[in-house]
Amino acid sequence: MCRRNRINYTMNNDSKLSDVSSEALASGPHIYTKSLLSAFDWKEFACGCGAAFINIGVTYPIYKMIFRQMLHGVPMTSAFGQLRHEGLAFLYRGIFPPMAQKTISLSIMFGVFDGSRRYLINNFNMNEYTVKIVAGISSGTVEAVLLPFERIQTLLAHSKYHEYFANTPRAFNYVLVHHGFLELYRGIVPVLWRNGPSNAIFFMLREEVSIFLPDTTSKATKAAQEFVAGAVIGASISTLFYPLNVIKVAMQSEMGHKQEGMWKICKRIYFERGNRIKYFYRGCGFNSFRSFLSWGIMNTAYENLKKVMS
Repeated sequence: MCRRNRINYTMNNDSKLSDVSSEALASGPHIYTKSLLSAFDWKEFACGCGAAFINIGVTYPIYKMIFRQMLHGVPMTSAFGQLRHEGLAFLYRGIFPPMAQKTISLSIMFGVFDGSRRYLINNFNMNEYTVKIVAGISSGTVEAVLLPFERIQTLLAHSKYHEYFANTPRAFNYVLVHHGFLELYRGIVPVLWRNGPSNAIFFMLREEVSIFLPDTTSKATKAAQEFVAGAVIGASISTLFYPLNVIKVAMQSEMGHKQEGMWKICKRIYFERGNRIKYFYRGCGFNSFRSFLSWGIMNTAYENLKKVMS
């Protein structure tokens, strides 16, 4: 969003604020429900979904290598050796859960954020940054509903479960039949701590950076700006919240046992990996590269899909 569009968006919404608030007082609580529903734009959901689809197809093999480093605490060469030994047939094994989860997740991320922000601006006299924080946390919390996809993805990517699950439907069926619905939400606490704050930070930085980018008429230059902005912000946030992903993977790598708390798992990982915090970041360098590529692709795809739909 360029500086001019952002200023116009804010001015237009501010001008509507007093009218909407007066109407709400006169019409009762149902006006807020109507306003909330009308604030959401299907195009935001569609653009987020398309951007995620493009991204997952490119970056899934990189994710799988990072997953092995997270789980076993091994260097990149060992993780690569594991995947090479398993062969090409297993390289894209488990891609359906992240494809389904990410397309829906990014759709929610952009759609719910945009709709929540519009609703808050139109109905409440809130600071611009407070609106972004609340909208970001709201979208991240809604995203957590999709945790079962991450749960099954973890099981399918873990080598010790290869002989148990032939595919995604069988994995879902096995978990539900033998361990119940709540097993699919194992590890939800670190996910909530990750999703909400990371979304809020992403959207705040994304719009702040867009203000300072130079205007250009070149499509190639504009695409490069969008890629770099999304890549740098996404990689930075991913690195910041990386330890939460390590804890989540450790929690989700178990099945059927009583679920341990996040702090207990954190201490266990710390002791198992030589009492050094730096080992929480094992695989972080490669993860930062993947996030740089991933968020660059998603941000560029999102912006271009948005232009096409406009």
